[in-house]
Amino acid sequence: MKATSEFITSLSDVFALFGAIETKRMFGGYGVYRDGLMFALVADDVLYLKADGSSVGAFIELGMEPFEYAKKGKRVQMAYYAAPEEIFENPIHAQEWADRAYATALRAKRLKGKASSKRA
Repeated sequence: MKATSEFITSLSDVFALFGAIETKRMFGGYGVYRDGLMFALVADDVLYLKADGSSVGAFIELGMEPFEYAKKGKRVQMAYYAAPEEIFENPIHAQEWADRAYATALRAKRLKGKASSKRA
């Protein structure tokens, strides 16, 4: 799940219209953050954007694959899908897809907060 530093560095340009991003190493890949909230990840030089029930259809429609990894001999699928290639060529599309992934991350954070407050 390695990623090259050149690819990671290029993401700031890809998401220039979206705003400042930060990348952090994690589990052999990288998390991609805006304002401290992870909205994407990079594994093997593939960018994956966060998805949920309201956004996953757009990824599936384009035939984009989910991020999966092996754990104890089983495949585990996460709520991240490969980003469409168009975002690397069109800054407006990059902003639209990043906005969608960031909104998904915000929804997930709110849901997680509600679940935590119910347990308290």
